[in-house]
Amino acid sequence: MKKQRPVNLDLNTIKFPPSAISSILHRVTGVAMFFALLFVIWAWAVSLGSEEGFNNVQIIMDGFLGKFVAIGTVSALTYHILGGIRHGIMDMGYWEELESGNTSANVVIGIWVVLTVILGVALW
Repeated sequence: MKKQRPVNLDLNTIKFPPSAISSILHRVTGVAMFFALLFVIWAWAVSLGSEEGFNNVQIIMDGFLGKFVAIGTVSALTYHILGGIRHGIMDMGYWEELESGNTSANVVIGIWVVLTVILGVALW
């Protein structure tokens, strides 16, 4: 028997709840930190290789690209830590209800935005 169910393939019309956004952001920041780690390892290797390499990495880190990568890495790390704490608390049985889960997600996202702005100004 063929079921006639409505199918919505337009993702722009779907509104994700804050808890879903928080969970997706936690995964995305984990992947972002993996790729940022490649840059960090490269910078460490080059800077420890020679004095010239150290100076080259210092020039890169003082430029726009270096600051952009540093702020992005710190932002991803900050959210991943905050989201991890939230998930850990949920694993202990708290904030599992719909309202408290969405509230905790909004709080974590809010704290992350504030900390990213503060750290971005400090690193720039």
